[in-house]
Amino acid sequence: MTITTDDAIASVSLNDADTDPQGFADKLGRSFEEYGFAIIADHGISQELIERAEEKAKAFFALPEPAKKRYALAGQGGARGYTPFGIETAKGAKAHDLKEFWHVGRDLPEGHRFRAHMPDNVWPAEVPSFRDTFSELYATFDRTGLKILRAIARYLKIDEDYFADAVRDGNSVLRLLHYPPQSEPTGEHIRAGAHEDINTITLLLGAEEAGLELLTRDGRWIPVSPKPGELVINIGDMLQRLTNGRLRSTSHRVVNPAPDRASKARYSMPFFLHFRSDYLIEALPGTVPAGEQPKWPPITADDYLQERLREIKLA
Repeated sequence: MTITTDDAIASVSLNDADTDPQGFADKLGRSFEEYGFAIIADHGISQELIERAEEKAKAFFALPEPAKKRYALAGQGGARGYTPFGIETAKGAKAHDLKEFWHVGRDLPEGHRFRAHMPDNVWPAEVPSFRDTFSELYATFDRTGLKILRAIARYLKIDEDYFADAVRDGNSVLRLLHYPPQSEPTGEHIRAGAHEDINTITLLLGAEEAGLELLTRDGRWIPVSPKPGELVINIGDMLQRLTNGRLRSTSHRVVNPAPDRASKARYSMPFFLHFRSDYLIEALPGTVPAGEQPKWPPITADDYLQERLREIKLA
């Protein structure tokens, strides 16, 4: 079953990836070409796990500021642990975002070749079962993302398993986001300024609370409105570069709430799925028209990540 918004952002069931893999891939791919976004139901992340994760995230963000700031790690660009309110700033913007967040990354064994790119996780002692909950959610996002990438590969007419190696041990990050209530005018600041994601694809839980908007090709901001528990998926810059712009990394933002919702906090949990650090991002065969050059030069995933983190003031 496929449902579309007035602007035809695809809303599909992940069950269709098994029952009608080509149809699922085509609906998803067309939406990514036009909007850079799609909505996924029946994604396999249990409601119990989602609710448990939301409870743990809310418990952490409710801690006193000094307790939270003990987990703000200097010199890591926010890669792990806590990033306080008012730090992250959209590329090219002067006004910081109205949010705070926590990052969970991939755990790697001693001696792993990517250890220099992925520091150890830290875990807040004040929130029981925080580590177990978010380790489980991270692994579940990882599996779900690979299934979506398999459909993207089918749409691009490349080997369905192409992305399995490209993202193996990738520098993926689970972000727990808190946008506090707004009790006074915020001036030029909004919850999240217009930006494009750095990574390969993003899987987002918690976008049913109004605020997420994407920018269409013709310059309109339109809402992205999943039902409770559904995943929002969007293309990141790395996949846009890999497909020479065929799949769009679309500008999106989180606007401030309407007056009747201003007293409510907003929480969400995006999973930024990344290529492995040494993966060379260059235009796939068949994505560059004859006689033309690729839109972007080759670059490794880690070099690109570091470049972008500097631009948004996290490094």
